[in-house]
Amino acid sequence: MSAPLILTILLLIAIFISLKVLNFSLNKIGKFKKVSEKRIYYINKTFSLLIFIVALFILAFIWSVSLSGLLIFASSIFAVIGVALFAQWSILSNVTASIIIFFTFPSRVGDKIRVIDGENSIDGEIIEISLFQIEILDSEGNIIFYPNNLFMQKPIKKLKDNPTIAIPQEEDDI
Repeated sequence: MSAPLILTILLLIAIFISLKVLNFSLNKIGKFKKVSEKRIYYINKTFSLLIFIVALFILAFIWSVSLSGLLIFASSIFAVIGVALFAQWSILSNVTASIIIFFTFPSRVGDKIRVIDGENSIDGEIIEISLFQIEILDSEGNIIFYPNNLFMQKPIKKLKDNPTIAIPQEEDDI
């Protein structure tokens, strides 16, 4: 067998092992942090995609694909992706914030929180944390979709289990 073929087989084995370790690790972290299976799935898919992209570049190197042709192709693809992401920067920042929230955020689904944003503060219970937004159920039964990137930028207060949210009362004029 040729050396590129052996290296390709080793790369495929490394990809398989990496994906299994990634899946096991993310599930373990997810269960420890008590996050939903759906969130673990999204984070797993994001990291799996990164593994496949790196593997493609390694595969191109193994098979001695012309780097000049590959770089022209990659730069063209990245230019198109760059324009698309610049136009939709908030989507990329929400996905990035979702990954950060998965690993570091001290609150989880079921916690009652207050997003402190001046007059636009929000009180409620986290009912879902997805790839793009956090869903908060307020005291009136409304679901508020709050973008992950803004959630990372605002101060968050974790409320006691049964908070009494004070609703301002208008004074009666006599």
